[in-house]
Amino acid sequence: MTLNQLRAFLRVAALGTFSAAAAELQMTQPSISELIKRMEEAYGVRLFTRGARRLVLTAAGEQLIPFAQQAVDGADGADRALRSLTSLSGGVATFGLLRNANYYFLSELLETFHSRYPGVQLRIIGLNSVEVAEAVSAGELEAGLVVLPIDAEGLSVTPLMKDEVLFASADPAKTAHPVTIADLAATELVLYDAHYGWKDPTRRQLAERAQLEGITLTPRIEIEHVESALGIVALGGGDTIVSRAVAESKAFPENVRTVSFAEPLYDTIAIIQRQGNVLSPATREIARLAQRMLLQQR
Repeated sequence: MTLNQLRAFLRVAALGTFSAAAAELQMTQPSISELIKRMEEAYGVRLFTRGARRLVLTAAGEQLIPFAQQAVDGADGADRALRSLTSLSGGVATFGLLRNANYYFLSELLETFHSRYPGVQLRIIGLNSVEVAEAVSAGELEAGLVVLPIDAEGLSVTPLMKDEVLFASADPAKTAHPVTIADLAATELVLYDAHYGWKDPTRRQLAERAQLEGITLTPRIEIEHVESALGIVALGGGDTIVSRAVAESKAFPENVRTVSFAEPLYDTIAIIQRQGNVLSPATREIARLAQRMLLQQR
């Protein structure tokens, strides 16, 4: 039983004649008759009987109607879905964003993409780089932006830009000179991304530096969001680290000052996708826009 047979069967059932179905399907009447005949011979049943003015469904034909309609609708839906993936008139763009994406370009990125391609559904996941990398690797996301380092096995990684990581404190004396890892260990650290802890890429870099110097970094407070950490720092409850993008934002507390590390520390922002994976046009376009916006901020 083929889709062509089911389409012919449904149109004959709806229109009542082989000739009307043939005209609608742009086929010849003998071709329609032959499609129906083959179905009847394959199953040993009659699907139509001849009435006074039109063909009438038999009991077998009535039984077939809902299944034929379901099969044809499913095939048509699949066709529309796949065609939408080869254009930017529909489909879904699935993309992962790094921590603190709002401090870079998130609103502008989504607004630009939606204004250009209103028919495309956006599925944007804002996770820590650890989970973005895991989701892309597992095929749950097509692509994403991350902060390096990540576990990159099976992934294609394209570095785009570097953003300096700074020490932040409300105590002017602590930001009077570049900070060392030893200075950081001696302060009352307030660190965000509590859920990911030392798996977070920025924290991983700090931990590696501390390990090389035989120093242990122990945060006094761990909290989930950078805004919350900065609120504690502004009240004198400790010190933290922030990217320059965060430090230069309008929301950054006025009484908090920043300084570089003695050995400068950077977040490297990269775009990732699975090796050998071909992105859908929608996801490829949002990745292109994200890359362009990041490169403009260099």
